[in-house]
Amino acid sequence: MAQVRQDELSRLAEQLAARYYSAPFAFIREMFRSKPVPTKQQEQLILALGRGDRKVSIRSGRGTGKSSSIAWLAIWFLLHRPSVKILITAPSSAQLFDALFAEIRRWIDDLEPIYRDRLEVKSDRVELKAAPAECFITLRTARKESPESMQGLHAPFMLTIVDEASGVDESIYEAISGSMAGPNRHMVLLGNPTRTTGMFYDTHHVLRDQWTTYQWSCLEAPRVPVEYVEEQRRKWGEESNQFRVQVLGEFPLADDDTVMPMYLIESAMERQIEMPFQPDEIWGLDVAGDGKKSDASVLFKRAGRDSRRGVKKWRNLEPMALVGRVKQEYDAAARKPTAIVVDGIGIGAGVASRLRELGLPVVSINVSEAPALSVPGEGGYANLRVELWHKGREYLEKRDCALLKDDDFLVELASCRYKAPSSSGKVQLEHKREMKERIGRSPDTADAWLLTFAVEAGAAMGLKMKGGKSPRRNLPMV
Repeated sequence: MAQVRQDELSRLAEQLAARYYSAPFAFIREMFRSKPVPTKQQEQLILALGRGDRKVSIRSGRGTGKSSSIAWLAIWFLLHRPSVKILITAPSSAQLFDALFAEIRRWIDDLEPIYRDRLEVKSDRVELKAAPAECFITLRTARKESPESMQGLHAPFMLTIVDEASGVDESIYEAISGSMAGPNRHMVLLGNPTRTTGMFYDTHHVLRDQWTTYQWSCLEAPRVPVEYVEEQRRKWGEESNQFRVQVLGEFPLADDDTVMPMYLIESAMERQIEMPFQPDEIWGLDVAGDGKKSDASVLFKRAGRDSRRGVKKWRNLEPMALVGRVKQEYDAAARKPTAIVVDGIGIGAGVASRLRELGLPVVSINVSEAPALSVPGEGGYANLRVELWHKGREYLEKRDCALLKDDDFLVELASCRYKAPSSSGKVQLEHKREMKERIGRSPDTADAWLLTFAVEAGAAMGLKMKGGKSPRRNLPMV
């Protein structure tokens, strides 16, 4: 009886394999017990793979169903191709394992037993039990410092899926391009279109004739709440690049007027970095000066490439009470900061003075004064505040740092815009007051973070710390 039962199951498996080999949509609708109904946008990707398209690229807003689409297709491809290897990658391990792998495990659990029992889920891969070395899904983080980790996969059938494709370094694309040599090789790129350069951008432009491309807008995605779209419209405005990228699924305009592109900020907030040594910490203290409850005094801690050391926010504190809180943070720190940079305008001047009296390594600056360092070009920066915003951008552009992951911080960093150059050609930014009116609050956390880049400025301006020591001789360059 057992042999008869096994023979029946084998025949059924052969019939199902023949039925679903080129029909992923039918497989999804029939072989998951919850009977999911893909959206019309998801259908585009599913049907493209079903008819054998080798290169598919999808630019998308947020929440359009990318993760579930990836899970469905990876499972279908693994179960219906002989000797098959599937590589799934993304710029951050959090996105890869907390989001994508969790989604794959969820849908494997939802499979009908005849399929579910054929798969074994491990910590970073899914294997076909009958051939674990030849048939599997593997997940690997796309780290630009180790592109070789993407190489070495060879099989008669290959599927490579790249999520958050705008954030993947070009060296990774070069490494995985080898998997496309030969027939029966497929590649799918998906993500928010945050950059106007790179492989993902090119697949929708100069390489478009070689790729099947789609745009998934949140406005046409039934699972995206209307409230989300309205919130993004109010926060950024319909003409902003942020609305284009996160809602419309369109690439930003080339004439972006923001100082820090969203893709740089988001990738830094998702990035994981290794610090071979413990760099000196620099703290930035932005003192709330207008007494309004909407503003906060913020202490931001940075150690070299690591901008996740900690943030403290205090509201409605008198200046000397703020001094006390900062002194507590300093005394409790296992590793003392080399410098605490304070914007010494108005109330900040008294706070900086008292902290210096207490023995803290305070550097007081005035961001409205002239920039500390020269800059290439005819105009230069209008003031020190403009210079600090550009130093922050340069920090992100190196793509080797990690930022505190915080939605308010992201909005603040992405909101600063350029103004027309001054009559002398100097680069100008909109006033802090204008930013506050547009985003509904003061960019206190962003300002505190940017102050950590002012150590060179303090040295160049001849400021002194306690004991008359020069910051240039005692503080690390940033």
